[in-house]
Amino acid sequence: MNAQLLAQQAYAQATTPVRTHRSVEYDLLARATHRIKAAAQKGPAAFPQLVEALSDNRKLWTALAVDVANQENGLPQDLRARIFYLAEFVQHHTGRVLARKAGVRPLLEINAAVLRGLRGGNAKQ
Repeated sequence: MNAQLLAQQAYAQATTPVRTHRSVEYDLLARATHRIKAAAQKGPAAFPQLVEALSDNRKLWTALAVDVANQENGLPQDLRARIFYLAEFVQHHTGRVLARKAGVRPLLEINAAVLRGLRGGNAKQ
């Protein structure tokens, strides 16, 4: 490699946009939502895929709950409480889906609503 090519590659890496907490949360939640929806649309034969997607979604919501439970979290208290409540609902409803006593629609709707908020809101990052 010549020096000019190495310089171009070094500067190209430096211009990679900085990711915010909001954008990381958005990407993780969008990926989880897509995986749940895709597995659910495949029907009963894809139940193992659905279980894996739901497990990852549950882990994500657990991380969100832990984050908003931290007193140093910069979000407004009422928003933190609502997110914590949603995390509890996701945990409970996911158990019902895994027991085949409920569908995934409420989980998809919650994730979609949070995605809209992450995409358009101005809360601290």
